[in-house]
Amino acid sequence: MTSTSPHRELIRVGVVGLSASGGWAATAHVPALAGLDGYELRALSASSAESARAAGEKYAVPLAFASAEELARSEEVDLVVVTVKVPHHLELIRPALEAGKMVFSEWPLGADLAQAEELADLAHRRGVLTAVGLQARSAPPLRYLRDLVAEGYMGRVLSTSMLGSGWIGGATYDDNYAYVLDATSGATLLSIPFGHSVDALTMVLGEFREVSALVENLRPEVTNVTSGAVAAKSADDQLITVEAGGGVPPHRFHHRRHS
Repeated sequence: MTSTSPHRELIRVGVVGLSASGGWAATAHVPALAGLDGYELRALSASSAESARAAGEKYAVPLAFASAEELARSEEVDLVVVTVKVPHHLELIRPALEAGKMVFSEWPLGADLAQAEELADLAHRRGVLTAVGLQARSAPPLRYLRDLVAEGYMGRVLSTSMLGSGWIGGATYDDNYAYVLDATSGATLLSIPFGHSVDALTMVLGEFREVSALVENLRPEVTNVTSGAVAAKSADDQLITVEAGGGVPPHRFHHRRHS
């Protein structure tokens, strides 16, 4: 979203999931809003009235609500920002859209395709502006690289490779991220790290025409780093894709799964 001009009214922002104990909203959204003209952090909601009051006092936010539904109904909120983990996105985003509020949701939008389509359809029917936080495409180095490629500075890009590893899919886990072990949570290697990475790749080099992919759960059991307890994991932890690009919209998707 771009900043508004001095002659436009402030967009009053309500953040769902801002906590006094920290988190992504406190780390990323609060500083960004403080440095962005045309936006005012007006409200927040948390999991309880007590936690909402604590966050409101810590970040000097005027309005603190005990639920996302209350925040969405507030006439002093124009834009609802949802920063909690994806398993709760549907229940927290839907009230804001139903109230006709603009919504910025962290990626991924829903825990699965059906949830994402439901929310996108609701936003379309309500006619509200929305955005999903794929932040890599806003990073200045990547935008500069995209421009260099588009201008032909690097010549014709024939092929590229991307390798990655991350905290999702490892041999251990901690209590804060136990939910990522469940494939139905929507917080998986495929949906989060790969989703962010492949969005950056296609932003720079163009969309895919064809994709062939293999996903696999090679660690069906993982260990808690604190207690040593062993837990079952249904989420895939390995992903290999082969894509054919060319800067044109994709026309076919192949998905092979081995178990």
